[in-house]
Amino acid sequence: MRIDLWVPTASPFSTPELLALIGAEAEQRGIGTIWVGEHVVLFEEYASSYPYAEDGRIPAPAGSGLLEPLNTLSFLAANTTTVRLGTAMVLLPQRNPVYAAKEVSTLDWLSNGRVDFGVGVGWLEEEFDAVNVPWPHRGKRADEYLEVLSTLWCDETSAFEGEFYSLNPCSMFPKPVQRPHPPIHIGGESDAALRRVARAGQGWHTFNRTPDDLAGPLARLDELLAEHGRRRADVTITVCPYFQPLDAGIARRYAEAGADAVAALLIPFGPDDVRRALDDLQPVIDLAASS
Repeated sequence: MRIDLWVPTASPFSTPELLALIGAEAEQRGIGTIWVGEHVVLFEEYASSYPYAEDGRIPAPAGSGLLEPLNTLSFLAANTTTVRLGTAMVLLPQRNPVYAAKEVSTLDWLSNGRVDFGVGVGWLEEEFDAVNVPWPHRGKRADEYLEVLSTLWCDETSAFEGEFYSLNPCSMFPKPVQRPHPPIHIGGESDAALRRVARAGQGWHTFNRTPDDLAGPLARLDELLAEHGRRRADVTITVCPYFQPLDAGIARRYAEAGADAVAALLIPFGPDDVRRALDDLQPVIDLAASS
């Protein structure tokens, strides 16, 4: 099993110096992937319900926001050499898929093939309104955009015709270093998300689950993968415990339940927080390295 970090890159705390330290410490300690999330804008008042909190509110204080994920990972790429760099999650249906393909391909090129591209369909309808993208059918839109990404990454001449997007024949270079393309990790807890993993994913990234919460969705994922002639071995299962407890014993239980990686939540407000949190996490990292 691999130990990753999931880092909410909140301003004003996520300074260049702090991010560079996280990258250096992650590499020194054998972290597998640094994952960062995405929200272009946040709202003081919103009707949407955040799915990972009982009160439906995202735990973001007023006056803060997340750094743009692909820019953030480009900065980390320049400050690291071995740790993998992941998005958890890019809100794919909010983005232009051609630009998304270009940005991810460029990041993979500049990082020498270290990108894990995690995508989700979003939960905050007000954010879709802010970027002028329709909220309905966002899952189908995401599915089409994944096909657009694939042709741009894999085909010398790319084209696509769908319900939500049309791409006339064109060429996009550079292609990603990783072939046929960077691994696509699907985020989300719904059956629709699991179906998307089975169709198009190389990974499933799930949040806020204990080891006991994995049996049901993984059994369902096995069914869906079989329908597409695939097996669990074709997919990386990454669990972010989020605010759930994590120690070496719990990490062992995640592995026994079927997780390939555990992404520990890291919320640093300064350099001492980074080192203290990773010191606390070291027994978990050591366990993963020895297993």
